[in-house]
Amino acid sequence: MDHSANSKLASYPFRQFSAAAATDHGKSGKKHPAKAILAGGISGGLEILITFPTEYVKTQLQLDERSAHPKFKGPIHCVKVTVKEHGVLGLYRGLSSLLYGSIPKASVRFAMFEALKNRMVDEKGNLTNTQTVLAGLGAGVSEAIVVVCPMETIKVKFIHDQTQPNPKYRGFFHGVSTIVRQDGIGGIYQGLTATILKQGSNQAIRFFVYSYLKKWFQGGDNSKDIGALRTMLCGGVAGAASVFGNTPIDVIKTRMQGLDAKKYTSTWDCFMKIAKNEGFKAFYKGTTPRLGRVCCDVAFVFTFYENVMKLLDYVWKTPGY
Repeated sequence: MDHSANSKLASYPFRQFSAAAATDHGKSGKKHPAKAILAGGISGGLEILITFPTEYVKTQLQLDERSAHPKFKGPIHCVKVTVKEHGVLGLYRGLSSLLYGSIPKASVRFAMFEALKNRMVDEKGNLTNTQTVLAGLGAGVSEAIVVVCPMETIKVKFIHDQTQPNPKYRGFFHGVSTIVRQDGIGGIYQGLTATILKQGSNQAIRFFVYSYLKKWFQGGDNSKDIGALRTMLCGGVAGAASVFGNTPIDVIKTRMQGLDAKKYTSTWDCFMKIAKNEGFKAFYKGTTPRLGRVCCDVAFVFTFYENVMKLLDYVWKTPGY
């Protein structure tokens, strides 16, 4: 048997698995909520391990306020200073708090999106553009309240604490207990309004752009598998769109969750003080590292999610979905 024949036989099981999974989704356009929770959690964990260093740099630049004495000249300089002072692993300081939140965050996001989608799809499994935006918005608001706000507050406080001369948090659980003891449960829910605005708009934009591009590649056939590279492309473009759409909200959210959050009385007060003291450009501080992180983040998480879902569909049959 020649080499081409062997290659065709070797790839047959994978092609059969992909086709079967894609066909199952194409029948109704619905996905089982339990599968969405599992696939979302796995995807979120893998994604954050890959993209955390850019998240660290973005947060450092946003906390390096212009009104104080700037320490960093830009994202590359931030990386150089961090590696020089703390080594390469310094770029992973604060990882534990984000990793603990990333898995449930993605689980809640995809589970809510699929639950809302299941209720709105037509008999062919299609959503209108408006319905996609609403499902994405619901997913974003849900993850903001349940997971993102408390975990992002803890993450920002951890990263900010590590930049102080004498860090006071010895680890994740010690840090959380210290925050709650000093500030109450509200200490981990700082910036809730900004977080809801950020996550809601984020996911509305991302799911809409991703779904729109995916449908375009499928050419009207919901059962068509567009492949990993095209899935990553759709996710990357969706991520970029969300960055340009809501970076100002992200900046306000980060300020509201930092160790100096007490100097702001509300989300609106934070907005006004940044605008008055630092100017409009301050609302786009950290855009470059955030753009890189989010494009990779969304590209990876959608690709991981789609492929984990295919595997689950192949090994776990759920009639009606």
